[in-house]
Amino acid sequence: MKPIVSLLKANDYGLKALRGSIEQLLEPLGGIDRFVKSGDRVLLKPNLLTGARPTKECITRPEIIYTVAQMVKEVGGKPFLGDSPAFGSAKGVARTNGLLEMLEELDVPIVEFHGDRYATGGALQHLRLSKEAMNADVVINLPKVKSHMQLTLTISVKNLFGCVPGKMKAWWHMEAGKDAEKFAQMLIETAQAISPQLTILDGIIGHEGNGPSGGEPKALGLLAATQDVFALDRVIVEILGVDPMQVPTVAASIRAGLCSDLSHIEIVGDAWESLQVSDWQLPSTMMPIDFGAPRVLKSTFKHLYIKFIKEPMSAYARS
Repeated sequence: MKPIVSLLKANDYGLKALRGSIEQLLEPLGGIDRFVKSGDRVLLKPNLLTGARPTKECITRPEIIYTVAQMVKEVGGKPFLGDSPAFGSAKGVARTNGLLEMLEELDVPIVEFHGDRYATGGALQHLRLSKEAMNADVVINLPKVKSHMQLTLTISVKNLFGCVPGKMKAWWHMEAGKDAEKFAQMLIETAQAISPQLTILDGIIGHEGNGPSGGEPKALGLLAATQDVFALDRVIVEILGVDPMQVPTVAASIRAGLCSDLSHIEIVGDAWESLQVSDWQLPSTMMPIDFGAPRVLKSTFKHLYIKFIKEPMSAYARS
């Protein structure tokens, strides 16, 4: 069977309008209750890259996260939010962008990710991934459409890199950040391992240019949803007018037979042609994202010092 991608024209982040749009978007897929059952522990995995530049559309809009969390709770699910931001903590980024208060209203906790080693069955064999993501009953992926100075675009597949715990993300950038194909393979295997049951893409306003954080907002007027992250990314590059082979994650997906051309995808809702943009700005300069060994080592030793020296000594002093 062909993977299904649902597309919808949408221009309003107002909660009432957004609720109606997301319900309409999910209807061809069976609605939220097809994916979430009463009692399910549901990880909401947005893009919470950074608390900086809060008006520049660097992260998934809080209104989308709030609306999805509300819908999950209404069908009996138990949502919790997690991410491994590039800068700061998930809770800190949520607070800066006005999301924390919205989640507290719904009594939705934010968890910090902790890693464990999992077999992937792919070329890399094993990856260190979030236990919270791997143990959730349901994962709902909530990416943002953004340009990216290393991977050209960051969409559904790349968003799941946030399920790699923080320090490990830095090590992966050191290992693969200068080899886009190897990095893309890691991202593909991460997406396969996490295997989100549902992805809802925030494309009402994207982030173009020197992303993932240094670009500017770009109105796209679309929402998208799917069970298949690879198919969705293939559709989005077509809408943006970007050569799929120019996007390492999409190119790797095509080589792996996980997606191909649009004729192999069932697109429902609004026609993709009606959502096309002709002026999406890619990064002005492509460059590897490399945290650098000194920075990573310093961060790692600080983490070990706090965990194994400072905290035990503080506990001893209190006893």
